[in-house]
Amino acid sequence: MNGQGRISHTLADIAAQLGGDVLGDGQTRISQVATLASAGEGEIAFLANRKYRNQLQTTQAAAVILAPDAAEGFSGPRIVTSNPYAYYARVATLLNPPATSTPGVHPSAVTGSAVPDSVFVGPHVCIGKDVSIGEGSIIHAGCVIGDGVTIGEGSVLYPNVTIYFGCRIGKRAVLHSGVVIGADGFGFAPDGKEWVKIPQIGAVVIGDDVEIGANTTIDRGALDDTTVGEGCKIDNLVMIGHNCNIGPYSVIAGCTGMAGSTTLGEHCILGGASMISGHLTLAPNTTISGASTVMRSIVEPGGVYASVFPLDSYEHWMRNASHIRRLSKLADRVSELEKLLKEKDIGD
Repeated sequence: MNGQGRISHTLADIAAQLGGDVLGDGQTRISQVATLASAGEGEIAFLANRKYRNQLQTTQAAAVILAPDAAEGFSGPRIVTSNPYAYYARVATLLNPPATSTPGVHPSAVTGSAVPDSVFVGPHVCIGKDVSIGEGSIIHAGCVIGDGVTIGEGSVLYPNVTIYFGCRIGKRAVLHSGVVIGADGFGFAPDGKEWVKIPQIGAVVIGDDVEIGANTTIDRGALDDTTVGEGCKIDNLVMIGHNCNIGPYSVIAGCTGMAGSTTLGEHCILGGASMISGHLTLAPNTTISGASTVMRSIVEPGGVYASVFPLDSYEHWMRNASHIRRLSKLADRVSELEKLLKEKDIGD
């Protein structure tokens, strides 16, 4: 530990644990990560975006994480690795391990199931019947876990997470505050002027190593389960409808909405505020830009897609919008002109 009580490692120690090549003084001690612009004594910075390369000349960082093609741009101690951004993430985790909680069940918690001795259960938690909680899990204050739920080992539920009955959460899951797993999907059958509720009898199944951001909701399936594959990372305020299937290692940014029965292939990336219509399939490795609306399936893997016009001044936007409103009439006129030209060619 250093003088401020932080964990401290030498560059050599970091490379021994995480890989990478050390250039310069391997005994340089590192206690925290920082940006190139703000780093100082005992802090390690990183260069992942080439537009910040000039900051290598002015940074006060004790060391820098660099790609091989940038290794000579900094003369001080450095770690060279093929992916500086991912390496920085691992160093940050090494230097800032998650806080631990002493295992045990708070007296105010209501538990209808046995809780392993290695699990922490905070105040005012409610655990239903036939619940299985894996070793070393942490259940923070105010969480509600329904009957028949399974939570894998090493998972963390932050305050006020709700998991409805019968849902299954994998190992090492992280569910942030306000997450709701397994609420009813939006299913109603029209009958005249009335809407008849369709019982949602599926569940939600979440794979290992999934992280779900604050106030995100994932609905249970109407018949089959809603599934989230292993390694997925889901941001805050995301809504995933019933019967969706999210492929492994997909990433979904905040405020995205996904209607029911949508399937994402492996390693899809959805930008913030994306809107995905229901009953669609997105091929593996598809990227959707932020604020895009997806109204059709995407069958070719690896594509990058966007919709919605770029930001413009109000005056230009209104002018363009007026043209858009006339596109249908313009298309009809073009069709008529093509027809007339064709008839003229035949007449000649």
